[in-house]
Amino acid sequence: MNGDTSKVQPLTITDVSRIHVLGGSILFTSRANPTVRDDGAEDPAWRMTNTVRALRELGVDALVTIGGDDTAYSAQKVAEAAAGAIKVAHVPKTIDNDLPLPRGVSTFGFQTARHVGVELVNNLMTDAITTKRWFFVLAMGRSAGHLAVRIGKAAGATLTVIAEEFPLDEPIRLDHLVDLIDAAMLKRMAHGRPFGVVVLSEGIALRLEEDDLKKAMPDVERDEHGHIRLGELNLDGVVADLVKARFRERGQKVTITPKNIGYELRCAAPIPFDIEYTRDLGYGAIDYLRMLLSEGRDEVGAMITIQEEQMVPLPFGSFTDPETGRPRTREVNIDSGMYRVATEYMIRLEQDDLDDPGKLGAIARAARMSPEEFRRRYGYVLRARTAAQG
Repeated sequence: MNGDTSKVQPLTITDVSRIHVLGGSILFTSRANPTVRDDGAEDPAWRMTNTVRALRELGVDALVTIGGDDTAYSAQKVAEAAAGAIKVAHVPKTIDNDLPLPRGVSTFGFQTARHVGVELVNNLMTDAITTKRWFFVLAMGRSAGHLAVRIGKAAGATLTVIAEEFPLDEPIRLDHLVDLIDAAMLKRMAHGRPFGVVVLSEGIALRLEEDDLKKAMPDVERDEHGHIRLGELNLDGVVADLVKARFRERGQKVTITPKNIGYELRCAAPIPFDIEYTRDLGYGAIDYLRMLLSEGRDEVGAMITIQEEQMVPLPFGSFTDPETGRPRTREVNIDSGMYRVATEYMIRLEQDDLDDPGKLGAIARAARMSPEEFRRRYGYVLRARTAAQG
């Protein structure tokens, strides 16, 4: 952000000829944020001023940005600050899959991350069956639970919990999360299977009630964009400890191993879907920029999408949330057929479990409670889920 261009270097064919089959990024990564304002400075927007000036000095008139919602927002602001002198094409890359692309269109990297995540959870499920233990797996997904639910669904996880399933108009209580998981584990025990894998979306932590968050994770740090550093949180470990405490209170033993599979998913070698997809996106980005420059359009930039095998640019501003001024977040649609099928394959406390005396009795015995005690203790979990689904 200081305008230094001394480390800029051109990329040759030799540099890039085989990178499409590799994981990671030869460009590396950055959390620098040119949109941050410094109201005490002579030029409050000095970061953006330096960024645009440096690009202009390098002779850049067309820019391709690659990243998630923060990068998309920065790309739009750079395009606006350059006032048409620099055309910008943003390529949507995030394993969170939360950029507002058309329904059914994923961000690149998501399918590869899901593929690797499914392999890991399959291995953990086999270990759980072998050792009769539980694994609590934390999957990335700051603002949306796509990765968690799609990993859990494909791997056949015992239970997957995402933030979207809780009522949106109130914070998530840690006790509620623990009760939901505890009830599912008790139901599983009633079936004679005291083991399994629970997948949690890390975005749950962002919606925890503030006191719960501070109590469970007191040393929370934030990045340059103001976000909590979710990679440093220990939500899986915190929840595991709380569930184990519930079992101890009932005089029961349980083995729970927390496992964060965040960074393992980020730099994996791409699967064929993403290899082909990124070639389409990259070609589409350059094709779009050439069109803007050759036709002299006033349009400053867009996010590149591939729809029905065609490149379709979404102009900057067309996918902006009017309340925040930032790209809209694409959350998991819990009313969709995809999510309904996912939940049908999970072990969850259902209304039928409370209505059927035989089922209720078996689960209550697993919890060392009377049927009525169990109903009073855990019945609210169903009501909260119904409220979230509207």
